[in-house]
Order: sequence, then structure tokens, then C-alpha cells
Amino acid sequence: MTAIFFSLAAFVSTLGGGLFALRYRDHLHYLLSFTAGVLLAVVSFELLPEIFELAHEHALDPSWAMAALVAGFLFFHSGEKFILIHHAHESDYAAHRHPHVGMLSALALVGHSLLDGVGIGLAFQASTAVGLVVAIAVITHDCCDGLNTVGLMLTHRNPTPRAVAMLVLDALAPVIGAASTLLFQLPPVAVMVYLGFFAGFLLYIGVSDILPEAHSKAGPSTAIRLIGLTAFGAVLIYFVSRWA
Repeated sequence: MTAIFFSLAAFVSTLGGGLFALRYRDHLHYLLSFTAGVLLAVVSFELLPEIFELAHEHALDPSWAMAALVAGFLFFHSGEKFILIHHAHESDYAAHRHPHVGMLSALALVGHSLLDGVGIGLAFQASTAVGLVVAIAVITHDCCDGLNTVGLMLTHRNPTPRAVAMLVLDALAPVIGAASTLLFQLPPVAVMVYLGFFAGFLLYIGVSDILPEAHSKAGPSTAIRLIGLTAFGAVLIYFVSRWA
């Protein structure tokens, strides 16, 4: 039930991010920079050590988890390029906006929010410490999901009520994902492989998605502050993981 509690926090975080997007979109890059540092630190200081600990404790081959990490990275890279590729080129065409593109892009974010919830649940199956740190990372990241969901909907000229409805669906997704993990218990080898896959997912969205977006409109002076926020996010999770 602890996973459900943290997934509810992710629900609130997603809603908060979406409401922030409706009002303070111009300041999004600061939050994105911090989030990128958080995600990088979760992979480095919690998920990878937990993978190797599981491998040692149960005499498992950690290379399976490393292969899953690469697969997770490539899976989400491919998903973004093939599902959201139309959105990536929208800026090349000044008046080229379609509501259905915003809907499809937002639904892709809902799908990965569902995976966020599953990640929380399976992390708590690994250990309480891993569950706590992954939950913190997901809660932080889901705030950005809310921001991006509303941003994609409004950018493609969807009406505000429809954007809000999609935001609510995105906020509910991690709760559903976490609740689903109460129905099954994975063996250690499956948990290890899943943690590797989830690490690849976090690495991709942090390094290839969130961080470039944060710096996309930054000047020299702003870039220094953004790098500082990324470092702060990483250091914060380092100490949280040591405390947990």
C-alpha cells in the first residue's frame, strides 16, 4: 500500500505541473533542469547499485539488466521518434497545428505515466529504500509530465477543457500503474531486469528529452543557473539515497 500512497503524490504532482503550465509556462526550463539531475542521480545512486546487489544476493547475471537498460533507452527513443516525430517538426511550419497530434502526443505521455506507477510498485517490491528514491524521482518527473501534457494540447490548439481532461487522465495513470503491481509478485531476476529497463527509461527522458528542452532557449547567464539546478537535483538525490 506504500506504493499507492506515493502514486497519489504523483497524481497531485502531475496536476500541479499541468496547472503551472497553464500559468507559468515561461519558467518551465528551471524545473526541467532540476528534474534532469534527479533522474540521472536515481539511476546512478540507487537503481544500478540495487541491480548489482540483487545479482550478488541471488547469484544472477547482471548483464541481463544491462541489456534491459539499453533496450529501455532504445525503446523510448524509438517511441518518441516514431510516435511524436510529427510534433518534433511542428516548429518548421508556422501554421501547422492539428488537435489530433496534440491528443496522440498527450496519450503517449499518459502511457509512460502508467509505466511510472508500475515503476514505483516494482521498486517497492525490490526494497523500501529503492521504492522511496524511485517514488521521489517519479513524483518530480510527473510534475513535468503534467506541464508537457497541457503544453502539447494547447500548442496544437486543443480547447482548454480538453487539455484539462487529458491532464486528469495523465494524473490518474501512475495510480493505476502502482495499483496493478499489487496483483502480482515478480521473482528477483524479473525485478532486476525490470529495474534495468526502467533505468534506461529514466536515462533517456533525462538526458535526451528533458535536459535539451531545458536548455533550448537558455542564454549564457541562464545556462549557468540551469546547470546549477541540475547539479543540485543530483546531489539532493545522492543524500536522499544514502539516508534511505
